[in-house]
Amino acid sequence: MGSRVTTLERLEEWAAVGTITQAQHDLLSALVRRERVSVHLELSALLYLGVLSFVGGLGWTMRAYVAHLGDAAILALFSLIVAAAFYYCFAKAAPYADAEVESPNLVLDYVLYLGCLVLSAEIGFIEYRFHLLDNWHHHLLVVSVLFGGLAYRFDNRFVLSLALSSLAGWLGLGISGLDVIAADPLRAAALVYGTLVAGLGAGLYRQGIKPHFLDVYLHLAANVVLVALASGIAEPSLGLVYLGLLLSVCAALVALGIGHRQFAFVTYGTLYSYGAVTARLVPHIHDPFAIFAYGIVTGTLVLVVLVAMARRFGRDE
Repeated sequence: MGSRVTTLERLEEWAAVGTITQAQHDLLSALVRRERVSVHLELSALLYLGVLSFVGGLGWTMRAYVAHLGDAAILALFSLIVAAAFYYCFAKAAPYADAEVESPNLVLDYVLYLGCLVLSAEIGFIEYRFHLLDNWHHHLLVVSVLFGGLAYRFDNRFVLSLALSSLAGWLGLGISGLDVIAADPLRAAALVYGTLVAGLGAGLYRQGIKPHFLDVYLHLAANVVLVALASGIAEPSLGLVYLGLLLSVCAALVALGIGHRQFAFVTYGTLYSYGAVTARLVPHIHDPFAIFAYGIVTGTLVLVVLVAMARRFGRDE
């Protein structure tokens, strides 16, 4: 029996014949020997949790001591944190470009995220204390526009998610006040919001403005619309209408996912359609064994289809 070739020996062979460069060889060898271990994910998680903890603690402190500190002191502290965070980001970040811009370091993205969260808290505090806008929820629209601009300036998906979530809050509260659809405001708001987000993302993509952000818009829009439609399939009067709409959207997502090599949308379409059909069908099955058999057989088939599709995507890519 011949001797087994180790990974390090294989890397030496590849470097010798020019398959990989010497720099690549050195990096891969260090990883194989465990001389280098990536902690990027752990650091990102710690920074994210640290930002949320800081903002949460800041908010609690302001609520507990607002009477003692006074409005001026609270606003001064908020403004100081926001100014310091934004100064750091503008000083360290690369110039704006429509294409993707890599962050100069890991910290900048989270400093920007911190500045945006504190700014949102400050705007909310100002509105709560001084009522500068006619309606409370209008500050969400201001925050959404501001955060959207910052997200594009600094190429930051965290801040883009804040902008889109703020837009969702503003739109939901705004639609809730319309009498014509007051019977179902949340579902209507979700459908309008999902359509608006998908259209906005597609429009910016066509203009070549941060086209790599398109996935953020489409994933969010798809899930919001699917959840909104799925929530209506149990309605006594319009349940079948919602089911038909949901299945149509799911079919479109599967087709577009296959056509554009986006497996996540194939998964969305498959799982939501399966869940919707099951939710409508199972209540009409009164035999517990039949329900169990249905779950096992159909669940296995769906899983097999998704695994096969995932392998197909993997081979093609």
